[in-house]
Amino acid sequence: MNSDSERPAVTELRLSAFKAHRGVVLPLGPLTLLSGGSGSGKSSALQAYEILARLGSGQSLARAVRDVAGGPSACVPAGARPDDQGRRGFRIGCTVSGPVGPVSLDLAVQAEPELRIVGERLTGGGETLLTTALTDPDRPAVQAAWHTAGATPVTRAPLPDDRLGTSLLPLRVAGKTAGQRLVLAAAEQVVVALRSAFVCDPRPEVMRGTGGARAAGGAGLPGATGDTGATGSAGGAGGSAGRGSGVRGGRGKGAGKAREGHDEGRLRSSCDNLPAVLARTSQECARRHAVLVAAVREACVGPVDGLRAVPRQAAVTGAGAAGSGTRESGVTGVAGATGSDATGAGVTASRMTASGATGAGAVAAVPAAGRGGTAGAQSGGGLGEAGVQVVLDRGVLGEMPVEQLGDGELRFLALALVLLTGPGVLAMDPAGEIPSAHQQMTVMADGMDRCMDRRQARELVSLAVRMAERGHVRLLGTVRDPSVAEGLPGVQVLHLGA
Repeated sequence: MNSDSERPAVTELRLSAFKAHRGVVLPLGPLTLLSGGSGSGKSSALQAYEILARLGSGQSLARAVRDVAGGPSACVPAGARPDDQGRRGFRIGCTVSGPVGPVSLDLAVQAEPELRIVGERLTGGGETLLTTALTDPDRPAVQAAWHTAGATPVTRAPLPDDRLGTSLLPLRVAGKTAGQRLVLAAAEQVVVALRSAFVCDPRPEVMRGTGGARAAGGAGLPGATGDTGATGSAGGAGGSAGRGSGVRGGRGKGAGKAREGHDEGRLRSSCDNLPAVLARTSQECARRHAVLVAAVREACVGPVDGLRAVPRQAAVTGAGAAGSGTRESGVTGVAGATGSDATGAGVTASRMTASGATGAGAVAAVPAAGRGGTAGAQSGGGLGEAGVQVVLDRGVLGEMPVEQLGDGELRFLALALVLLTGPGVLAMDPAGEIPSAHQQMTVMADGMDRCMDRRQARELVSLAVRMAERGHVRLLGTVRDPSVAEGLPGVQVLHLGA
C-alpha cells in the first residue's frame, strides 16, 4: 500500500465515452502537454478533468458541467443512440496515486433526458471500495454500497444522484474497521487530488478591461463558489451528509460569500485582478518576485528591469514617463490605511493583512482613493480597475503599464505568476484539513501557448519544468506547437488524433 508519491495526484485520465473520445486513456505526469490538430479533443480532455475536479470539490453535477458549451448533451459522444427510455450519457474517470497507492474513480453520467450520476465505482488496494447504481429512476438518488470488511462486508445506503459519492464518504463511513479506514483513506486521496486543480485562462481583453463584464464567477478552480443548498461543498465545512463534501475546505461557511465578493488578493482564472495579486506577492516573497521578473525579461521585447504594482492614480500612463516621485508612490503614503480609510481600494489593507502581507505589503495594493469610495473591483473592469496598476520598469526607457504589452506577453506574465505561486494566492479551494506540504497543485491551461511566439512558449514551459521539479506543482496544458517542449526534461507530450 506504499507509494513513492506522498502527495495525491491524478496520474491517469480516462475518457471512456466523452465527446469525440472513446476508450481513450491519457497518462498524466508532473508536466503533460496535449497536442493535435483542431478537433482532436485537446480541450475536451481538459473539460473532462475539470468536471471531475468540480465534482470532487463538492459541486453539484449541474454546476460541474455548466460551462460546457452546448450543455450536458454536448458531452455525449457523437452518434451515441438513446436506449429504449431515451437515455444518453457519457463516461469519464481517473486514477489518483498517493500514499494509499493507485485509486481509480469511474463515473457514468446520464445527460438526457435528465442530468444525473447513474453509476460510480471507486477501487483501490485490490478492493472495490464504492459502487453506486440507479435502481429507481423516479427517485433523485442512487443505491450505494461501500466496503466495510467487518461483520457486515458491505454497507448499503442511498446517496444523492447529483453529487460525487466519493466526496460524501467521509461523512458516512465511521472508520471503525480496517476496511472502512481504507475506504476513507482512498476517498480522501481522490478528493484532495481533484480539489487541488486550478483552471487558468488569462484573457488579455478582460485584463485590459476591453472585454466587457468579467467572466461569471471569475473563479479559477472548481469549488471557488459553493452551490446553493450544498452545505460545506466547495467553500466551507461539511454539513449534512446528503449534500456536503466530505473533505472540507478550511475556510468556513462564509468563504463562498467572500469569494463572490471578488477577493482581490487571490488570482482568478481570467487573471483580471492581476495587479492586486502582484501587489501582494511582490511583498510576500522577494525571491519569487525576482524569478518572475527574470522570466518576464526573457519573454518580453526590450529591457525589463523590474515589475511592480502602484496606486493607479500615481501610475504612469506610458513609456518614458517615469520619475522619482512615481517610483516612490508604490511604497509610501498609505502604509497605515485600514478600515474606512481604505474603503475605495479594491483590496483593503485589512484584507492584505489577513492574507499575510503587512506594512509595505499593504501599500502597493491600497490606492489613496479617499473615504467613502467604492471598490473598483466590484465594477468589473480590467487591469488597475481596483485602483492598482502594474508597471514594467524599462530602465532608460522609463515605465510602461503592462496593459500595453502584447497579448502573448500579457498571457505569459499571468501564467508565470500562477506557476510561481500556490493555492494561497490563487482563487481555488484545496482541502483545508490536509497540510499543504502533502498536496500538489495542478494547473490546467487550455491553449497554453495561445498568442505566444515560440520563444515565449518555450520559456514558459521551461519555467513549468523548474517548478514541477520541486514537487508542489503539476501542469496539464494544450499547445499548438509541441516542439516548444523538445529537449526539456520531464515534459510528456501526448499527441491526440494521430
